[in-house]
Amino acid sequence: MTALFLIAGEPSGDMLGAALLAGLKALEPGIGFQGIAGPRMQREGMTSLFPMEELSVMGLAEILPKYRHLKRRIAQTAAAVLAAKPDALVTIDSPDFCLRVARIVRAADPSIRIVHYVAPSVWAWRPKRAEKMAPHVDQVLALLPFEPPLMRAAGMRSDFVGHPVVAMPQASAEDASAFRAMHGIPANAPLVLALPGSRRGEVTRLAPRFGRALGLLKDARPDLRIVLPAAPSVFGLVRDLTADWPQPLTVLDGQDETEKRAAFRAADVALAASGTVSLELAAAETPMVIGYDMAWLTMKIMQRMALIDTVTLVNLVTDSRVVPEFLGAACTPEALAGALDATLSAPEAQLAAARATMTALGAGGDPPGLRAARAVLDGLDRGAGPAAA
Repeated sequence: MTALFLIAGEPSGDMLGAALLAGLKALEPGIGFQGIAGPRMQREGMTSLFPMEELSVMGLAEILPKYRHLKRRIAQTAAAVLAAKPDALVTIDSPDFCLRVARIVRAADPSIRIVHYVAPSVWAWRPKRAEKMAPHVDQVLALLPFEPPLMRAAGMRSDFVGHPVVAMPQASAEDASAFRAMHGIPANAPLVLALPGSRRGEVTRLAPRFGRALGLLKDARPDLRIVLPAAPSVFGLVRDLTADWPQPLTVLDGQDETEKRAAFRAADVALAASGTVSLELAAAETPMVIGYDMAWLTMKIMQRMALIDTVTLVNLVTDSRVVPEFLGAACTPEALAGALDATLSAPEAQLAAARATMTALGAGGDPPGLRAARAVLDGLDRGAGPAAA
């Protein structure tokens, strides 16, 4: 019987891990697994070595005061892997934690196969990361179709398994109509979905600019309506920062996923912070305008290190630039408003790109979790054989 040790360090990794576990159980009933898991993976039957939340809070701002604790958890986890001696260690995203564990395990017991789920974005910045991973990672499961060749060039097997967005449920046209009716939004009124981010810093920086941009757009389109599904972690902050936004504005508690999906489908266009939300919008076939900014020094460093001229995944996957994006100093209310107006008038190119993106990310095929499970088991069978396509 195959035995695996899995590590997830944050909610997104827990979601990927749960789908992977479901796929593994479907392909090999009775498979054994242990490790570090969040609530979704635990619902699939996995017990966690310690609460995953201890790792989830360890971002850049928190790393120094928790450094010693993090080092203890790395050592504890590596020791647990070595004691279990699984057929494979599967680390899921969270590279700062996971790859440190992988390095210790590889040095102590090279016979344990190591699989990392979610390729580092070497196509965007820090291209040497793949080469640094290669000595202690055998296989990389990639979410994006252009990533495997980059991982293979560094010496690792890599499998494109699809992005989880393609397996997310979507609202129907009827759901969208019901959403508009519930919130008193006329069927023919232009509806903008505002998404200023899920972190306090993002929201604080972007909400004022987004609000002014929407005010300019409302001057041009007086019947405009605005809906903002706020992330639960910043709901109160969003409510405060949008008090002077143009009305009518509907702020939703983003905890209701069904309502959020309906809002995505009902919107004619979205004004969104940069991030994976662009793929959620593409899945809902909602055209978008992307705006983002960060601290001046951080932005300058990122711009110097960037290897790409767009950060929007729809643009990258389709090798197009149909989604307007405004970053740093270019993220002005006037630029955002102009792009929103133009997108409302001519959404066709974005709709085509959204459909192409979903196809490229695996829509219509096996669920990503099942594909990932198949790749993990196939890697065990093939060992260090040729990389899968």
